[in-house]
Formats: sequence, structure tokens, C-alpha cells
Amino acid sequence: MSGAAVVAAARAALGAPFRLHGRDVATGLDCVGLAVVALGRGAPATYRLRTGDVAGTAAQLRVAGLVEVAEARPGDLLLCRSGPGQLHLAIRCEDGIIHADAIARRVVERPGPVPWPVLSCWRLEEEG
Repeated sequence: MSGAAVVAAARAALGAPFRLHGRDVATGLDCVGLAVVALGRGAPATYRLRTGDVAGTAAQLRVAGLVEVAEARPGDLLLCRSGPGQLHLAIRCEDGIIHADAIARRVVERPGPVPWPVLSCWRLEEEG
């Protein structure tokens, strides 16, 4: 899947309601659910975003077929620290990010710089 296809899939979810552990655009998504929808990959049964476990989260991203990259381009997944002990996933787009915003209670596109520290950038592994 190309970066442009990932961004298009994330944009198709804009306006979806925020729902913790949500995996369906119609009923709601959290940041992992948005990543699942945009990347077309299954979600782990459990994940450690609320524990701040960067190494465990990175391991799960690798199992899902993503590779860590030095610099993000549109369609890449960003692992961010959105607060103490809290990790967050967002999709890089041309001029900002697309993410499931718990405060706005929906999936939004946010232009400009990423508002949290980006810990790592992840891309779908090239197939073939």
C-alpha cells in the first residue's frame, strides 16, 4: 500500500467518532483503530499506549509489518508521547497529521507541526 493510499484511507475516516478501543469507522475509532483502518493491518489483542511502553509498542508495530524509518513522509505512522505515560499514534499527511482526537471526540486532520514529541516513525514494509 502506498503512502498516498494510507493517507486517503485515513482521510476517509475523518469525522468518525472517537471511541476507546474502537476499530470501526461507523461506531468509533481510537488512535490504534485509525492506524488499523488506514494501514489495512490488524490490531494487536493488547497494546501498551497507556503504559508508555515504547519498546513494547515498537515490537508490536514490527509484528504488524511496519519498519522504523528515520524521517516520516505522508502515509507513515508516528508514535508520539502525548502526555506522561501516554503514547499516541497518528498518520503523517502532507501538511500535518490525521489522528483520533479524544478531546475533539472524533478523527481529525491537524495541519502544521505535530503537537507532541515524535518518538519514532513507522512505514509499511515493502511487499514483493
